[in-house]
Amino acid sequence: MSSNPDLRFAAAKHEELATEKGARTRAHILDTALRLFHERGWRETTMRAVATEAGVSLGNAYYYFSSKESLIQAIYARSHEEHADASADVLANETAFGERLRGVMRAKLDTLAPYHRFAAVLFSTAADPASPLNPWSEASAAVRREATALFGRVLHESDARVPKILESELPELLWTYHMGIILFWIHDRSPGCAASYRLAERTVELIARLVAVSRLPPLRPLIRALLAVMDEVRGAAPQSAPA
Repeated sequence: MSSNPDLRFAAAKHEELATEKGARTRAHILDTALRLFHERGWRETTMRAVATEAGVSLGNAYYYFSSKESLIQAIYARSHEEHADASADVLANETAFGERLRGVMRAKLDTLAPYHRFAAVLFSTAADPASPLNPWSEASAAVRREATALFGRVLHESDARVPKILESELPELLWTYHMGIILFWIHDRSPGCAASYRLAERTVELIARLVAVSRLPPLRPLIRALLAVMDEVRGAAPQSAPA
C-alpha cells in the first residue's frame, strides 16, 4: 500500500463509491425482479429476463444474486430490515408487553403493504415444503433467526414476567404466530387489508392476557403441553431439498 496519504485517501474514496454503486445496482436488480415476479409469475421469470429489464449483463446479475431463490431470500431480508426499522420507536419508548407486541405487529403489516400484490405469487412457490423459499427452510434460517430475535426484544425488554420454562421459547412462538397473521394477510382482500389489522389487534390482546397469567401454577401443565407441540412442529418443519 502506498505511503502517500493523498493516494490512500483517493483509493479509499474509490472503494466507498464502488460500494455505494454496487448497493444501488443490487437494489435496482432486486426491484426489477420483484416487478417481474408479479407481472410474469415465478416460473416464467428468468435471471436473463431480470438482467435485461434491469439493464445489466447476465453475469452482473449473477454476481449479485446466484439464483432466483437468492432474489427471494433478499426480499425476505429487505422486508425484515424494514420491519425492524419501523419497530424501533415502539421498542425504544414502550415497556408494556402488549403495547410492544401490538406496535411490532402493526409495523409488520405496514411494511408488508408494498409487497401485497406480489405475495400471492410468492406463496404459490414458498408453500412447497421442499422449496428453499419456505419460511421454515434451512435457506430461510438467517432471516428467521433475526425475526425471532426481534420478538425476543419484544418480550425480554418489556415488563412481562413469564416462567423460566416459557421465557426462552416464547420468542419463537411469537414468530410462529406472526407467520399465521402473514398467511391471513396474503389472502386478505379487504380495503387496506383492514381485516388483517383487526385480527392482529384482537389476537395481540389475547396473547398479552395469556402471557400475564402464564406464571400462575395451574397453567403450568398447559404451558408444558404447548411447548411439547412446538417441539413436534420443529421436528416436522420442512427443509430445503438437497441440491
